[in-house]
Amino acid sequence: MRLSIIIPALNEANTIGRLIPHLKSSLVHMEKSEIIVADGGSVDGTKEIAANAGATVIECSRRGRAVQMNDGAALSRGDVFYFLHADSFPPPGFDRDISDALDRGADCGSFRLQFDDTHPVLNIYGWFTRFDVDLFRFGDQSLFIKRRVFLETGGFAESLSLMEDHEIVKRIRRSDAEFVVLDRSVITSARKYRTNGPLRLQFLFTVILVFWYAGAGQDVLIHLYRSFVRTHRRPSRPG
Repeated sequence: MRLSIIIPALNEANTIGRLIPHLKSSLVHMEKSEIIVADGGSVDGTKEIAANAGATVIECSRRGRAVQMNDGAALSRGDVFYFLHADSFPPPGFDRDISDALDRGADCGSFRLQFDDTHPVLNIYGWFTRFDVDLFRFGDQSLFIKRRVFLETGGFAESLSLMEDHEIVKRIRRSDAEFVVLDRSVITSARKYRTNGPLRLQFLFTVILVFWYAGAGQDVLIHLYRSFVRTHRRPSRPG
């Protein structure tokens, strides 16, 4: 298995310099893996930090996680893609977990989720990600997928600025691909929850999810996000 780790990034200087060394030290088969940072126009040194840490950095055609992840996949050399957020840290030996799952017949899947915060609400939210239910599948959990399956399902929907990670899992489910949830957890940053308050932010995310399932367009979802979610990112990009 040759693994391509694809990280969409925008102004992630505070985390990318820790993430890439973590990935390198966590990989069992580093010689068979590559780390690609798909940058959406960072101005805070993210690209330079990532390159100095040993990642391959590409400047994407335009901003947006779906676009950036597709661009990264298009320039990768692996036969398995692993899409990872810049503030999410997979467990040591995560590539072995992925390889073992593929050997057992899986085509794609995700890890469970754990936050770098012990707030009870976040612990409960993370606990629910062990269940193989689409409602609990989001990009913070990361996604591994065979190149063939990714191409056959059309990749990420570039028309989506929000819910692109949830949408691709639903599309994968409609195919013949075997999706699994692994036993170990990715540890992701709770920075947005700390900024907004765990209960308030989880409520807002639930509202956005309900609107999504009700058929609301991206303009409505983006308006909800930008109006109510306080974020460290620049306001021109949700997420």
